[in-house]
Amino acid sequence: MEKRTLGRSGLDITILTFGCWQAGGSGWNDTDDENSIAAMRAGYEAGINFFDTAEGYGDGHSETLVGRFLRETGATDVAIATKVGDGNLAAAKLRAACEASLKRLGQEKIDLYQIHWPSGTWGTPIIPIQETMEELVKLQGEGKVGAIGVSNFNGAQIEEALQFGRIDSLQPPYSLFFQPYEQNGTIDVCRKNGIGVIPYSPLAQGLLTGKFNMQNRPTDNRGGNQIFKDPIYGLALEAVEKLKPIAQKYGATTGNLSLAWLTAQPGVTSPIVGARNAEQITDTAKAATLKIDAADLKQISEIAGPVLASLSTDKTNPWK
Repeated sequence: MEKRTLGRSGLDITILTFGCWQAGGSGWNDTDDENSIAAMRAGYEAGINFFDTAEGYGDGHSETLVGRFLRETGATDVAIATKVGDGNLAAAKLRAACEASLKRLGQEKIDLYQIHWPSGTWGTPIIPIQETMEELVKLQGEGKVGAIGVSNFNGAQIEEALQFGRIDSLQPPYSLFFQPYEQNGTIDVCRKNGIGVIPYSPLAQGLLTGKFNMQNRPTDNRGGNQIFKDPIYGLALEAVEKLKPIAQKYGATTGNLSLAWLTAQPGVTSPIVGARNAEQITDTAKAATLKIDAADLKQISEIAGPVLASLSTDKTNPWK
């Protein structure tokens, strides 16, 4: 699978990242540990070398499963990313959280350690970014952390954090149907500062797969999100129908077409794709070899126009 360097870290990662949120179990219907491990194995066998998790996914359960996957496969040619929650950004709590993640993962070093949400996002106490970044840099110097990344930060927050250390990645919600971080200039800040972009929800929380319709909406933690509410939901379904002929031209699904579109966007390093089972990730991995010509990339962007126009650009959090 094609690889790209993440920011200025020197870390070469595949153009698809395996996302381990579902493995945490919490908030997802029909998740199963054995299926999650099988999916990780299948992703690895398909060529994916980068796995993203977080302490907040199932209260550490996802990290524990990633650690099990690493032990059982003996894989040494993979990179692991995890995230510290916004309630653990004070120096002492951050260090303790890092140590706990290392233990669950069974690793001596976290290849990419990310701030999951800006301080205070979910009502937690505000911790100065200087304190957080300085502790991350210390952990980096001790060899416990490789690269430092942020998630859900806007451009101004990234620029403030850069005053206290190097940042190699941003993990924003970014898809054909959800682009506020592109629209508000945050992705430009990343491009200018050599920061890699590893988008989450690259399939618009599953909408771009084409498996939903007006009678079939998600019943898990996605159900109340803005993109699944009318009239946006109807516009999105119409757009997916328009994507189908283009997908057929390439012998692809609408989901994989959308992933290939995203990997072609300037500055994007590696979209994060989740899977509940081996079959899902084996199919999704085919997007890594899909190359779309310029005319079709433009048409795909135009098809998404009505959906993007219906979303407020200041709503950067898809979960609110």
